[in-house]
Amino acid sequence: MELVEGVTTVEDVDDFVERLGAVGDEHGVTVQAFDARYVVDRTHLERAVELADRAIARGENVARDRAVEILCYAAGRRQIERALTMGVSAGDTPTIVLVDADPASNVDEGDRGSDGTPEREAAAVVESMDVFDPAETLGEYDPERVCEFFDVGEAELAVVDGDLPALVHERVALLDVEK
Repeated sequence: MELVEGVTTVEDVDDFVERLGAVGDEHGVTVQAFDARYVVDRTHLERAVELADRAIARGENVARDRAVEILCYAAGRRQIERALTMGVSAGDTPTIVLVDADPASNVDEGDRGSDGTPEREAAAVVESMDVFDPAETLGEYDPERVCEFFDVGEAELAVVDGDLPALVHERVALLDVEK
């Protein structure tokens, strides 16, 4: 899994999503953009990928598209419309773009370019997009926004000594239990 961090300046969200999808298709990987203000850390996204892949393998996925399934798990929600809140919006958005090889794809070792992995090659394409300005965004989440989105109250935060990332990881994991 590769994570590309930066600020996106998006005029047309649908066009941006299509461009990311085309990068994914060209390299045989899944590409999903997140509003970085909702992503607490790398583990948040790693766990979402792991659980989405498991749901797909079991035929328990809600979305037909792997990128959307990953988004649902990262959001801790089965409702795609509500999960989309974690995606990129029009305007300037601190962004994390996840690039991950689909375990169901048949990318052959011989198909890899000089940069190595299909993930790294696709990440390089994302980094070079005209709407993307590289910047550190991972871990730069907005605690108030995260608490509101994941429905985390002060009492719950106090019980875990204010460890918001741990609570978000729990919400991601609990999505399987809530099915």
